[in-house]
Amino acid sequence: MNGPGAKGGTTVRDALRGWGGVTAMAVVCALVALVALCLPLTTATTATTATQNTTATTRTVAEEDCEAPEKQTLSPSSADGDTIRAIRNREGGKRKLIVGVDQNSYRWGYRNPNSGKSAELEGFDIDLVHRIAEDILGDPDAVQFKAIPTDQRIPAIQDGRVDMVVRTMTINCARIADVAFSAPYFKTGQQVLAPKFSPVKGYDDTLADRRVCTAAGSTAYAKLAADQKAGELPASTDISTTVPNQLDCLVRLQLGEVDAVVTDGALAASQAAQDPTVQLKGDAFTAEYYGVAMKKDADDLVRRVNQILVDYRKDTANGWQASYNQWLSATLGKDAKKSEPPAPQYLRTS
Repeated sequence: MNGPGAKGGTTVRDALRGWGGVTAMAVVCALVALVALCLPLTTATTATTATQNTTATTRTVAEEDCEAPEKQTLSPSSADGDTIRAIRNREGGKRKLIVGVDQNSYRWGYRNPNSGKSAELEGFDIDLVHRIAEDILGDPDAVQFKAIPTDQRIPAIQDGRVDMVVRTMTINCARIADVAFSAPYFKTGQQVLAPKFSPVKGYDDTLADRRVCTAAGSTAYAKLAADQKAGELPASTDISTTVPNQLDCLVRLQLGEVDAVVTDGALAASQAAQDPTVQLKGDAFTAEYYGVAMKKDADDLVRRVNQILVDYRKDTANGWQASYNQWLSATLGKDAKKSEPPAPQYLRTS
């Protein structure tokens, strides 16, 4: 399957010449994203209650003291608590897990227009969601997906619109003050994406006088802003272009409105697979981990997801490795070791 393709820095007509089928994917993704944002949200009952059967554990870590945010999670457990019971006992027959996802990140969470009339969500993150639903509700399809933009991931959790977010969400020190994370389920790092014939070589001085696009609320933008303030990124680099969804950056690049994109290398590789006129430039310049995000006081759900992740990684036939092989090996390589998170470490709770 191909996605959007156009050479940045040229006219739109020239950029899209020869890539009609590829461009169709960009149009589909853009329309799907717009529809998702316009559709009314289904009313959902917040899964958590004021009292938890398990003792709430303080997870707030001062950002200045945070050195390993991927380790700030609770130990695995299969025990049910109030959060999980609330999910199972939803009124009106809506016995589903409500999950915030992306629907336009190729191979992660996207609607495949070639999969039939329903254009069901597919990808690495979507596989994990189905596994979580199967464990908690006994049915992998007992899921209500909600497409949310990058900068709405945390508000959606805090407002109770979703039970969790599984959306290539990096665990970092700022975010663990607002939401609880599972143990890491994927390792990646920030990387530069630019047209193949661009003078941009990577995350270095070749970004001087260049326009860089990032997703609003992303770790990419936070990194660029911090590095520019510290003098580690050229002051002339224009980082003002931010968009609701990461795919919008690729479209901006194709239209010649920006010169480069900075995002997670795993996502950038998928975008390069969609558009053969762009490529990754230089190596990853950070080390980051994706986690499942949940409410701060949903201790039983956090522990349950961590247990599911333990079992998911052990399941060689239908677990993490099988999903990687299906969705990501074509863009990230057959050797999954560089993308596997380290053995999880958990907070001490006693």
